Amino acid sequence: MTTLLSGLGLVCAIEGLVLALAPARLEEVLALLVRLPVQTRRGLGLGVIALGVVLIWLARSVGA
Repeated sequence: MTTLLSGLGLVCAIEGLVLALAPARLEEVLALLVRLPVQTRRGLGLGVIALGVVLIWLARSVGA
């Protein structure tokens, strides 16, 4: 549970940094995402999920 809360806290901190430091750039990126086809966005999302799972697996493997 501690690991989950730490991970969620890290995500919140990074999201907050993006919103605080580059709000205009974030708007540009969101506008670009809206123009992408749904299938492309879905593929991008699945790729990011896979990357996250691999990073978690690596962190746990190295830390063990």
